[in-house]
Amino acid sequence: MTFPELLYFIGHSLKKNYSLARRKRLPFRTISIGNITAGGTGKTPATIAFAGELQRRNFTPVILTRGYKGRVKGPCFVRPATKRGEGPSVGTVEEAGDEPLLMAERLGDVPIVKCADRYAGGMFALEHLSPQSDKPFIFVLDDGFQHWRLHRDTDIVLVDGLDPFGNRKMLPMGRLREPLDALRRADFLIVTRVENAELLRELKDINPKAPVCYSGFSADRLRDTEGKTFSAETLKDKKVLAFCGIGNPEAFRRTLMPLCGELAGFTHYRDHYAYKQKDLNELAKTGKKLGCDLLVTTEKDMIKLKALETLENLACLEISFYLDEKIFDMILGHSKSFTGTRYRQTNR
Repeated sequence: MTFPELLYFIGHSLKKNYSLARRKRLPFRTISIGNITAGGTGKTPATIAFAGELQRRNFTPVILTRGYKGRVKGPCFVRPATKRGEGPSVGTVEEAGDEPLLMAERLGDVPIVKCADRYAGGMFALEHLSPQSDKPFIFVLDDGFQHWRLHRDTDIVLVDGLDPFGNRKMLPMGRLREPLDALRRADFLIVTRVENAELLRELKDINPKAPVCYSGFSADRLRDTEGKTFSAETLKDKKVLAFCGIGNPEAFRRTLMPLCGELAGFTHYRDHYAYKQKDLNELAKTGKKLGCDLLVTTEKDMIKLKALETLENLACLEISFYLDEKIFDMILGHSKSFTGTRYRQTNR
């Protein structure tokens, strides 16, 4: 362990012990979706998929998120500007962060609460949402594997099958947020993007008790700046310039390559990059120089580009997380006895 890693690990351990000593439990079942690396495993599409599946199974999912880089600390609901509802809410990237706003746009009526303290966020949700006896609440903790202050009933950890652990060093020298043996506290391990037999064996060695499942991502459709949608097959005869500012740009490039006639160029920025008009203008110039038909980016990037003067030939690729229904059954069956409520509203 290098000296910078050691310093990080000491700080990490102090924060963990402090948080565990003050851990609280929400009065409804809580499922955490997280990872052990800094970005790039597909947590946001996975959170969207789990919330949608919970709705289909007659739960009322509530997503709890810190809203990375959103300036409002909360607690508050995240809602697109076109939607209104009870309780304080935010609806811009600057206020909420890019990922919470993306989840709000994709999920529609699923409550999303931004708050650094996820317990406070959960209690805030219960104060403002009306319970339905036939649709019990269930909290989905976004990026929660290292949020020790909140008890969770099921810990799901995503591991990228393309690049599981980077150089296997902890921050700031690598991508690991914790030592690999932290995976022992996971209840389910989900390998994303590709099946990786060697990774499967390693994960089983680290945590023999946790089921290891495979998941994937599907490129559903394209959406332009006006919200119109087109089949992903539209790309098959197009020359494309792609760009993104996400945690795993290589995964986006690999998804896009087999879909388009020619990937003429690919530009990536740092994760959560705040685009400026000059960035978009430069991309437009490059695309024109290369003779590209379309500029294609991710949904997360498109959220941030809406505030700029966008281009007619700009589109985002909508990508969805998919998991076998039997795996959903297994995960939702975990701690099955805790699907009801211990909560009685006293403030309504």
